[in-house]
Amino acid sequence: MTTPESLTIRNALIFDGESPDLIEGSVSIRDGRITAVGREVETSGVVHDARGRTVIPGLIDAHFHAYALSLTSATNETGPLSYSALAGARRLAATLLRGFTSVRDVAGGDVGLASAIEEGLCPGPRYFFTGPALSQTGGHGDIRAANNGGCFHGGHMCEVVDGADNLLLAVRHRFRTGASAIKLMTSGGVVSPVDPIRVPQYSAEEIRVVTEEASRRGSYATAHAYSPEAIRHSVLNGVRCIEHGNLLDAETAKLMADNDVYLVPTLVTYEAMERRGKDVGLTEVGAAKNREVLEAGKNAVALARDAGVRIGFGTDLMGDLEDEQLAGLRLQCEALGVYGALRSATSTNAALLRRDDLGRITRGSCADLVVLDGNPFHEPSILWDESKTRTVIKDGQIISTGILRGAADLPLDVRVA
Repeated sequence: MTTPESLTIRNALIFDGESPDLIEGSVSIRDGRITAVGREVETSGVVHDARGRTVIPGLIDAHFHAYALSLTSATNETGPLSYSALAGARRLAATLLRGFTSVRDVAGGDVGLASAIEEGLCPGPRYFFTGPALSQTGGHGDIRAANNGGCFHGGHMCEVVDGADNLLLAVRHRFRTGASAIKLMTSGGVVSPVDPIRVPQYSAEEIRVVTEEASRRGSYATAHAYSPEAIRHSVLNGVRCIEHGNLLDAETAKLMADNDVYLVPTLVTYEAMERRGKDVGLTEVGAAKNREVLEAGKNAVALARDAGVRIGFGTDLMGDLEDEQLAGLRLQCEALGVYGALRSATSTNAALLRRDDLGRITRGSCADLVVLDGNPFHEPSILWDESKTRTVIKDGQIISTGILRGAADLPLDVRVA
């Protein structure tokens, strides 16, 4: 299947990614770019009639894991990489069908998977990856339990690196191999076995050598951090984005806003693990940690909003929980309202990625779009209701139209860039 030379979506309501006021009219696309938006748009090429429906920018999931095939860290880290890549490709194809035309993989991924998508070997969203996240010994990325006397230096999603010199080398290696940003673990986590949630990880010197090198490369570092202590430790040492942030307090939210640090909440993963944790292998230790951050998550988003923090959208779903991705939009709507949720998953995430040609429906932007079966401002559930039809367009190409299907049903001859 080839990309049509031109495509016109007409008779639509249009959410441009930034304004709460919907535009009535058409979207003109040529060679994968939007050429015009509004009432006075010349119709040409393939015509898609969107009467009664709403066009939104392609959604962006800024906390995705292609290689998170299980809730068991050892499985994700130490299995054959060829298997992880093939299974990850299917996860990415399913993500595209849901309307996520870009993802940021913040623990894993590599240039091989990105190149396969770009070359059309497998269908998927635009793929921004950090490579394995950086963890200190005994940190969130160290998979060893206290009674495990073996060695673990790293796997597909995390690498254990201690000391400023070693971290500098690791960051340079990631940028050499195509990473778009760097991921640090600076607090404990839910599924890791030996690190309390609240305790900050890495020294100030270690964090700063990472953030300074990333900045020199025109990029940034993002940090897994839950507690105010860990968030402050990260922000004061140059981190540009906080992942999760569930235990955030008002004072720390203000610090984030003052330093223009983004928050990417991942509300759905905690709710999904609370409901389905036993079925997908969540340990008792992990379940207890999950309950601690679950209750605080929406409050953290409210505190960040009130402080003026730029709030993105992420899911962080692992294993079989990947099918909860659209439910993340429901929780984001509950926390921020429909407008706030849509903006977080489009233009705000695009700004985080430093891609002003994504997340917006405006002339010159990439033609990544989703046509929804109705108006989400009147009926928010169409954002996450999988029984509703949706049309997904990436790079000016209609990828899928209809009710969501499984990734296995996505035509393998789809060529996306």
